[in-house]
Amino acid sequence: MDATAPLIEEIDAFLGRTGMADTTFGQKAVRDWRLLERLRRGGSVTLKTAHKLREFMREYEGARKVA
Repeated sequence: MDATAPLIEEIDAFLGRTGMADTTFGQKAVRDWRLLERLRRGGSVTLKTAHKLREFMREYEGARKVA
């Protein structure tokens, strides 16, 4: 298992819960609409970017619970 697989699983679960598109997620989270395409093809991200992605998911779902 590569190090990126758990992050992709987290993102896929988030997308399933929210109905957000892959490209929308990448654009909103880190201004990179091709992010998930690259990750699924074996690319990687820095720890800082992984943190930003997880933070985005946490904040997005937190805001949805309040609304």
